[in-house]
Amino acid sequence: MTRFQRRVVRGALAALGVLVAGGALFALGGGYNVAATSQHIAPVYALLDFASQRSIALRARAIDAPMSATPAALERGLQLYAAHCVQCHGAPGIAPLPFALGLTPSPANLALKAREKTPSQLFWAIKYGLKMTAMPAWEFRLSDADLWALTAFVGELQRLSPEDWRRRVAAEPALDPAMALSADAMPARADADRGKVALQQYLCTTCHAIPGVVSANNPVGPSLAGLASRNFLAGILPNSPENLVAWLRSPQRVAPRSAMPDLYVSERDARDMAAFLGTLR
Repeated sequence: MTRFQRRVVRGALAALGVLVAGGALFALGGGYNVAATSQHIAPVYALLDFASQRSIALRARAIDAPMSATPAALERGLQLYAAHCVQCHGAPGIAPLPFALGLTPSPANLALKAREKTPSQLFWAIKYGLKMTAMPAWEFRLSDADLWALTAFVGELQRLSPEDWRRRVAAEPALDPAMALSADAMPARADADRGKVALQQYLCTTCHAIPGVVSANNPVGPSLAGLASRNFLAGILPNSPENLVAWLRSPQRVAPRSAMPDLYVSERDARDMAAFLGTLR
């Protein structure tokens, strides 16, 4: 490396150091306004949006979309959209619920997204959700068949008028959002890695510290460190994989006075979560 090149490298490293130090001081001083009423500045929003779109496009390449949706799948997609999506994204002639109007960034216009994105890209975003937005991951809520039905219906939104929406919703039985859940077939073996993700997706980290699961530190419940070495669950249930699955699925049935709520954990997800928790010795 020549002397000039070394000077350029040192200058670049120095500039980077100044930026990092300045950013740290800005954050430590509370300078960044985290209020939802304060939008990102345009360059930050543009960067986040560009990174998000490129990330989705890259990961959706490996997903093969079904050739076409059946009428039954579109009907199912309509029911799922009405149960889970209209609250934030609205529908033709239907506004999002009041809480969603205050989200930052604002929920996407799905009629536009259906024109811009491929079915595989829509499916990926619905299944895995998006960080730094209010878009949740539906991987642990709906089966792939239901996710594809929902994807297909989102593709129909751009062709629906308000009258079409009202007519089609009125023709379909409404689904209770808490009950409108589904799951894929049960694999032969539990997946501890998937269970680690499920523990975060079911908000277990809002009450428990869990080794290896990064989240906000809110230890209102006991730490799950060393859970596999404990003799009892909730102080009453012998600690075994089968009992742990039962506890994760129906804690109120096992211990009605427990503060742990029922989270509608599927059998598969509970098995995977128990498999990961079984590694915490």
